[in-house]
Amino acid sequence: MTDRNFGQEQVQQAQQAYDYAVQQLEIGMRQEHFNGIEYSEAQAGLEQAIMQLEKVENLANLENRDEFNRLRRQLTKLQHQMIITPH
Repeated sequence: MTDRNFGQEQVQQAQQAYDYAVQQLEIGMRQEHFNGIEYSEAQAGLEQAIMQLEKVENLANLENRDEFNRLRRQLTKLQHQMIITPH
């Protein structure tokens, strides 16, 4: 797999993790503790995506590194939101 394809795949997986986590955060805010397993899975997915983006970011050129960094910060912000939001 080429570096470019690998980077695009990581971005796609990170976006999927982000979308799932947003969905679980919204559900968690409405249902509180009734979706604990899915909520935890979403948090784990975010953590995995952040770690993968960090790896890819180190291998990327300057332009792509900036894109990966922005996406990683977005995931981290959501991760923190999930931690401080009662669910």
